[in-house]
Amino acid sequence: MAMAPKKKSSKQTEIVIPDRLYFRIGEVAKLCRLPAYVLRFWETEFPQLKPAKSNTGQRMYRHRDVELVVHIRKLLYEEGFTIPGARQQLKSEAKPAQAQSMFSFPPPVRTEELKRVRQGLREILTLLKHPVRGGKPSRMKLTS
Repeated sequence: MAMAPKKKSSKQTEIVIPDRLYFRIGEVAKLCRLPAYVLRFWETEFPQLKPAKSNTGQRMYRHRDVELVVHIRKLLYEEGFTIPGARQQLKSEAKPAQAQSMFSFPPPVRTEELKRVRQGLREILTLLKHPVRGGKPSRMKLTS
């Protein structure tokens, strides 16, 4: 009886990142099951991956850096992307988020409301251009 090859279970490839602010390169390598030299190489290939360096020159990966390493690892090792392909994929994933954050549209306003505001501003402009002479200024009744 021939046995079918075993598929990798998602539990086996799932990486759980501890809730910490910073990780050293050795910790990230162990967590992601990668050699440290691969992480250093990826830093040269993926401009998004820029870990901070401590005073002693030690690479300090933030939580989001580790998430990015996990994502790159998935693209390359599980989804079969080449490095240029993974780089392009990361760029295309970042574009919609950037484009959306650049344009913040106000909530739609009804035209009647705008006409009323515009008319009120015209009345104020008229009052400013032609102040009331001789003492007390006139009082305008504001409606809401």
